[in-house]
Amino acid sequence: MAQDPAQRPASGPDGQTAATDAAEGVAATVAALLSRARTELAELVRFQSVADPEQFPVSECEGAAGWIADALRAEGFTDVAGLATPDGTTSVYGLLPGPVGAPTVLLYAHYDVQPPLDLAGWDSPPFELTERDGRWYGRGAADCKGGFVMHLLALRALREHGGVPVTVKMIVEGSEEQGTGGLERYAEAHPELLAADTIVIGDAGNFQAGLPTVTSVLRGMTLVRVTVDTLAGNLHSGQFGGAAPDALAALIRVLDSLRAGDGSTTVDGLPADACWDGLQYPEEDFRRDARVLDGVSLIGSGTVADRLWARPAVTVLGIDCPPVVGATPSVQATARALLSLRVPPGVDATEATALLTAHLAAHVPWRARVSTEQVGQGQPFSADTSSPAYAAMADAMRAAYDGQPMAVAGMGGSIPLCNTLASLYPTAEILLIGLSEPKAQIHAVNESVCPDELRRMAVTEALFLRGYARRA
Repeated sequence: MAQDPAQRPASGPDGQTAATDAAEGVAATVAALLSRARTELAELVRFQSVADPEQFPVSECEGAAGWIADALRAEGFTDVAGLATPDGTTSVYGLLPGPVGAPTVLLYAHYDVQPPLDLAGWDSPPFELTERDGRWYGRGAADCKGGFVMHLLALRALREHGGVPVTVKMIVEGSEEQGTGGLERYAEAHPELLAADTIVIGDAGNFQAGLPTVTSVLRGMTLVRVTVDTLAGNLHSGQFGGAAPDALAALIRVLDSLRAGDGSTTVDGLPADACWDGLQYPEEDFRRDARVLDGVSLIGSGTVADRLWARPAVTVLGIDCPPVVGATPSVQATARALLSLRVPPGVDATEATALLTAHLAAHVPWRARVSTEQVGQGQPFSADTSSPAYAAMADAMRAAYDGQPMAVAGMGGSIPLCNTLASLYPTAEILLIGLSEPKAQIHAVNESVCPDELRRMAVTEALFLRGYARRA
């Protein structure tokens, strides 16, 4: 992957000294504002903003959206509005005018979060920001309420050091985690709203804490709900078991067909042998970051980077079946599962959905009835890392991280909006940064953010905006 921007020498001695002084001033301001940022993040984390009314009241998302709108108004943003997106959720938009002739930068984050999962697995309440062992714990602390706070910190620091040198558009999405595409469809219907020269997506993260990283590749994804039916109703397993087709067993069989013996994803017709030629992920580091138990093997073939960033990956997100406690001796008449299929750049997510659906139908045993329902989809994304904005980001990261060069990595997750923005604004440069380094454990219990990463990344963004304005 291209890393040349990070290796560019600094300008002459006078310019280098001025840049160092500016960076130190911004860093000092961000450090002074960190306590306020913690208070604000705690207020934002308190909203249980899971964008699924079957799990949490809609009022929780409405409250978070209102909080963000108020924060933008307090920072001098104009045209602040809650955008009613087609999926029934609300995204928050605001405009901060810059100097005449300045470039426009779109800053993105999302306020919706993943469900807390196993409440008993949390060491502190998931919706109460808690400091422990030098980290701040809470759902959304890193993904991605912390990303919004990072944007605020950067803008506040710039205001203390000469002002914000670009026009800023802020968009904070309300349903990114659900993958329901509300903001994508809204942007397509209002293409002028989010138009910008450069777009900074604050929903990625460093490859490791302390290693400044931009993400150049995102896998796309599709979410499919599959249902298997075999009987008109449950049956006594003693009276009918052994001849009556068990829907749960049929579902297990068809789910198992999605993996080869080594655990590699196998969807009929979907290529799964691409290789990643950029930054590598040593297996021992991955085992530590993923908290793989001693003696348990990783799945798949090729390098870890191949498996995470260049190849498809299927995951069974959930199965509807009786819990062990309270289960009756019954043959199940119906069973259902939710599947996630991640696909790398070069694979169309719509085509992958069709292949997955066809695979499930072809591999269900005993002529059981199978039906599928697509519940979410997003296309993969690949960025041009040779652009001027990446050079500005490399300079900013090097200054904020004490001379550490910028790394370029992939990310196995999906941010569906990226591909939509790339299609709508083909000349815009898109950069992905954020707070979701491995120890953040996003989407898992005990999600957290490292306050030092928040500090350094806010400094990075402030220096980037200043440097980018000079280059534009």
